[in-house]
Amino acid sequence: MEIRRANDRGASEYGWLSSRHTFSFAGYNDPGFRGFQALKVLNDDWVAPGHGFGTHPHRDMEILSYVVSGALEHRDSLGTGSMIRPGEIQRMSAGTGIQHSEFNASRTDPVHFLQIWITPERTGLTPSYEQSEIPTEQTEGRFALIASPDGASFGVRIHQDVKLYVGRFTGEQCATFVRPEHRHLWIHVVRGAIEVNKLPLSAGDAVYSSTENVVRLSHGREAEVLLFDLA
Repeated sequence: MEIRRANDRGASEYGWLSSRHTFSFAGYNDPGFRGFQALKVLNDDWVAPGHGFGTHPHRDMEILSYVVSGALEHRDSLGTGSMIRPGEIQRMSAGTGIQHSEFNASRTDPVHFLQIWITPERTGLTPSYEQSEIPTEQTEGRFALIASPDGASFGVRIHQDVKLYVGRFTGEQCATFVRPEHRHLWIHVVRGAIEVNKLPLSAGDAVYSSTENVVRLSHGREAEVLLFDLA
């Protein structure tokens, strides 16, 4: 398995926003990391109280928001107004065109969230929005499917052959994931620390592989992990 260390990612600092870029994004260009299969953006964003991203457009992209701490206020040109909190997943399909804004809902506390972009299966989709709550008990010591092409019982539907899982591990909790044939895995540590196939990883680190058949997660220390299973 290959490792993408947190400190090797790109960084942007704007005073109100601190961002770490796993892949090339905006002014950060890394020829070795311009995406991984359909996964094109994985940003770790910290937004200061009372600040956020003003209204701006997107087209032909599946955009997922995953809040780690705090609360994120979302508004878009579809008329959606929502609050995204830890334990929830949001999917916005930009399709033929959408405008949206994301703001820290608090005047006193920062918000930390992951911004994830996935290329859709085809262009010209009708813009749409979906948000779902993830039951905590489904993620303790195991992986729960939170985004997939056909949706999950408590997840969201994305228009691409990608499955996104989340799991939380600590102490003796462990999990094994078998890579389906011809699939590609990207595993991102959201917070805490854990071993993946005996490789020690901390918050912001990632491992990826197109050949490792079995992935074992163990020795978690308050770890929260996202696993992308990509075509």
